Amino acid sequence: MRALRKTLIALATLAASAAVLADVNIGVSLSLTGPGSGLGIPMQNYYKIFPKEIAGEKVNLIILDDASDPGKGAQNARRFVTDDKVDMIIGSCLTTVAAAMVDIAAESGTVQLAASPVGVPPGKDQWLFRLPQSNTVMAHAMIGHMKKQGVKTVGFLGYTDAYGEQWLKEFTPEAEKNGIRIIAVERFARPDTSVTPQALKLVAANPDAMLIVASGSGAAMPHKAIVERNFKGKIYQTHAAATKDLMRIGGKDVEGSFVVSGPAVIAEQLPESHPSKKLAIDFVQKYEKAVGPGTRNQFAGHAYDSQVVLEKVLPIALKQAKPGTREFRAAIRDAMETMGRTVFSHGVMNWSKTDHWGFTNETGVMLKVSGGDFKVD
Repeated sequence: MRALRKTLIALATLAASAAVLADVNIGVSLSLTGPGSGLGIPMQNYYKIFPKEIAGEKVNLIILDDASDPGKGAQNARRFVTDDKVDMIIGSCLTTVAAAMVDIAAESGTVQLAASPVGVPPGKDQWLFRLPQSNTVMAHAMIGHMKKQGVKTVGFLGYTDAYGEQWLKEFTPEAEKNGIRIIAVERFARPDTSVTPQALKLVAANPDAMLIVASGSGAAMPHKAIVERNFKGKIYQTHAAATKDLMRIGGKDVEGSFVVSGPAVIAEQLPESHPSKKLAIDFVQKYEKAVGPGTRNQFAGHAYDSQVVLEKVLPIALKQAKPGTREFRAAIRDAMETMGRTVFSHGVMNWSKTDHWGFTNETGVMLKVSGGDFKVD
């Protein structure tokens, strides 16, 4: 009888372990507090309505706050791979935080699906894929718009961190090829509450347009500083500023400015021929039903697109290995590299073994702030 009981306990334990093994565990690190909260909270809002099951397997989201801090992001990533044994990491929504997670994800052989346009040296993104459009793709759309507006000179005001550096590095050569010069460059740190000295220098340089490289609610402060110094030229913002926070905090000072964005933010304004229109509208309807009218957000759209990714790659990976194993994590990466043309709410993605960015130059949409809202320009 004792032997039978031991056998039954062992079988029950094995069955329980198998059930746990069958779950797909996703670690999600988002900036829910700190300067990046305007990006992370909308993503979290979408993850609250994320499907509980994909491809017949239970999907568990383990959501942690990285507090907009790279050190905390690295700590979250380490917990995901050591304690939670996740099958994928999503995050972070801030470039600097996502960058701090890259090596940890790669060491464990875990796909990191970044929600920010994080750049790494060549060869270091074997396990890193990006949900946002690359800065190069978005700069292409912005520079095309500047040319149409007759812009010849630009003043640059951007973060001192990787996001600001990447934009300056990728914008400059494309702009120069199109006859546009950057004539003044100023920087500021994310925690700064004033950029008055930088704004004075930039306005004194008298460029045709200003390019502000900031994110979320933090994008309004430098914008207002430029306007308050009586700058009369055009002001451009990047896709990290394509949130309602820009208008909520910036008020009348951001009226008439231009913001580059993915198509999900203005779903209804897309032409019927746009490949992303159907999914963009689906995202907006689901998100605003759950969160409220007018709450759509560039980063919430990235959360929606992460669902599109999982719905396409999990059925493929599950044929190769069981969740919770290194083989399954590798199968997810391989499926992402070979999933082919895939329509997202934010454009058309086509990751490959040599391209973990995926979006094409046709992706960026130029918006104008008009009447406290975004309009396609």
